[in-house]
Amino acid sequence: MLKKWGRTAAVVALAASTTLVAACATETAYRPATGSGFYRTGYSDTRIEPNRFRVTFAGNTVTDRDVVERYLLFRSAELTLQNGYDYFVMADRDTDRQARTYSTPGYGGFGPGFGAFGGGLWGPRWGFYGRGFGYRAWDPFWGGPWGGWGGGADIRTVDRYEASAEIVMFKGSPEPGNVRAFNARQVVETIGPSIRLPKAS
Repeated sequence: MLKKWGRTAAVVALAASTTLVAACATETAYRPATGSGFYRTGYSDTRIEPNRFRVTFAGNTVTDRDVVERYLLFRSAELTLQNGYDYFVMADRDTDRQARTYSTPGYGGFGPGFGAFGGGLWGPRWGFYGRGFGYRAWDPFWGGPWGGWGGGADIRTVDRYEASAEIVMFKGSPEPGNVRAFNARQVVETIGPSIRLPKAS
């Protein structure tokens, strides 16, 4: 009976934890870059020449590739207007996919410390005393000896995208037929409504 209760509680706990993770995961908003390495998100730009910049936008692991590329295009247009130019030409453009694999011990991948959330979370735990082997315990997060529960490992791979481009800015109107040239004001007006800004604190 205890074994049945343990498995039922584990399923309930796993469902609750999955809901918690999903609620916390939102795509990267349009803002200056923060963080570093795999965890850097947002836009950044570096001036190479007076009218030439290197622009990047990095998303988190729940930000789709098309969002990352759209935000890169928007930042390029915004930067062009901020510097007093009318259009920009993409000298080169690239989208890099980065992947990282995690292994978390314990039931369902929520082992010691509940994955990436650290320790200290409450969870159900059952114990009993048996003749010949003393006190035994099991809980759904730390694992234990009951029926093969716990002690395994959950391995998952997460992706993130980072788009980058080198842009050259000009005044006037783009040359007709140049598919690498973008009217900055038109880009801002067209893409602007789909840009998600950070929530005001």
